[in-house]
Amino acid sequence: MKKKLLALALGAMCCLGFAGCGGDTAGNSSGSSSAPAADVKRVVETTDVATKGDKKDWKIAVVVKDSSNGWFARMDEGVKQYAADTGINAYQKGPAATDAAQQVQVIQDVINQGINALCVVPVDPAACDPVLKEARDKGIVVITHEGSTCKNVDYDLEAFNNAGYGAFIMDKLQESMGGKGVYTTMVAHLTNASQNEWANGAVAQQQAKYPGLTLLDNPKRVESENNSEKAYQVAKEVIKSHPEVTGFVGTSSMDTPGIARAINELGLKGKVFVVGTGMPNECRALVKDGSLSYITLWDPAEAGYAMCVMARQVLEGKKMADGTDLGLKSYSKLVQDKDNPQLFMGAGWIAINKDNVDNYNF
Repeated sequence: MKKKLLALALGAMCCLGFAGCGGDTAGNSSGSSSAPAADVKRVVETTDVATKGDKKDWKIAVVVKDSSNGWFARMDEGVKQYAADTGINAYQKGPAATDAAQQVQVIQDVINQGINALCVVPVDPAACDPVLKEARDKGIVVITHEGSTCKNVDYDLEAFNNAGYGAFIMDKLQESMGGKGVYTTMVAHLTNASQNEWANGAVAQQQAKYPGLTLLDNPKRVESENNSEKAYQVAKEVIKSHPEVTGFVGTSSMDTPGIARAINELGLKGKVFVVGTGMPNECRALVKDGSLSYITLWDPAEAGYAMCVMARQVLEGKKMADGTDLGLKSYSKLVQDKDNPQLFMGAGWIAINKDNVDNYNF
């Protein structure tokens, strides 16, 4: 029976600052699972596929890039709902800042806490791989998200085909730019696998379909360090050094609002455009005033829930296959990558502009 999606009346979300290093933290990893279902806001629409299964005393730890980031606060809503829906002890932790070394330490900590499954959104897949191997060597199921290049995993679950998402961003950017102009791309870090794949997908789409647009030769790609202030400063530098630039692809949810702020401050609304990943509540004012053309995204709450469903199914001995249904709207018919059989993709992207931004409250 379908569990109906309730209103996403989340308001301004609190940053869920779990301990990034050290041992157990009360209420997070070693205690009981999340609050009773009546106390957890339902933010993810599910079917029975998502909740049916063995009722064992499993622990599923979800380790994200940054516990203070609004994106991952939203993901935690999904993890909490999963725990309430199933009675399984699923919980989320992350470092206090987006830092690969800190994240590895958090992963190390949870591995030592008797978990059965580990779900990770890696800052740097290469840096995570050794500790993920350690987890698997201990018999822990490992699921990643935004980690398609990780080697030591059972499966990597993506919200969509990464190249396809990049193409989707480019479709919206060329629309905003009127089909002509010079653009560049921004990622949080050049080591981030998924964001660089999105940017590459955007460039490939432009080169295949939009000859009126041109990729800036230098810099073709810049870094924000997953920091909105840094994105703002870098965007201003690019615009001042290259006044011919009239478009930006933003991949991190920190890139897009930072670039939009720069456009606004420089008085270039309607002349320079940015499209990319963003959170509705963080970008609402910028979307409404025209500084930001579109934000593109998937719901991180649904992604967090989906990782937990996949982890549980693997714990039950199930093998993922093309067409697998995780019981979630965006993950009801997974596509298995032809070149990487550990990689599975949903179909979860959406575009938000001033016409529909008020329909989303997270």
